[in-house]
Amino acid sequence: MRLLAFALLLLPMAALAQQPEQQHQHSMRGESMSGKPMPMGQTQMMNHMQMMHSGSINETDAHKGTRGPTEPGQSAFAAIQEIVQILEDDPQTDWSKVNIEALRQHLIDMNNVTLAAHVSNEAIDGGMKFVVTGNGAVRDSIRRMTSAHAATMDGVGGWHFVAKDTDEGSIFEVRVPPQDMDKLKALGFIGTMTRGMHHQQHHLMVAKGEHPYG
Repeated sequence: MRLLAFALLLLPMAALAQQPEQQHQHSMRGESMSGKPMPMGQTQMMNHMQMMHSGSINETDAHKGTRGPTEPGQSAFAAIQEIVQILEDDPQTDWSKVNIEALRQHLIDMNNVTLAAHVSNEAIDGGMKFVVTGNGAVRDSIRRMTSAHAATMDGVGGWHFVAKDTDEGSIFEVRVPPQDMDKLKALGFIGTMTRGMHHQQHHLMVAKGEHPYG
């Protein structure tokens, strides 16, 4: 008899524990607890409340809706967009000197050298010699990029650069400390061209008209 009485006491508690789960299942199906369909607005509200409760969305997101897209879709476009935003945020920007088209041409050079140039290499005393060639616009991009990089980075970290124009592009010589030879061989031509964070600042200078394009 005592066991029967204890079991009867537990029944209401079990029913209460199941009620939220049943309510969730009915609401996800668009039904009330009686099994009858709920109005559309009530169904959406129930689902919204369930998402709020589960942490799927927060109150701020609920008011804002879904966030807008952030990817610009193309890396050169993104680089230009970044520079334009910096210039617009700077009240000291002299718009009479700004030249975004020069920046676009520089990014075209970067694309040509990275993706269209042909590179061969050979070991030289204390470093590597890269013969970088291409036709037409690619050849011109190679000359501008290698000469600019050599002028900017020569001597940094003990690395020395010499760029010599050829009929088809450039000969790019790099000499490094002995302990850096393995790194130079691993980086190759394009890896060496990427070293140093001067590119980003150079982009800003080109856009501001403070640095000759080249």
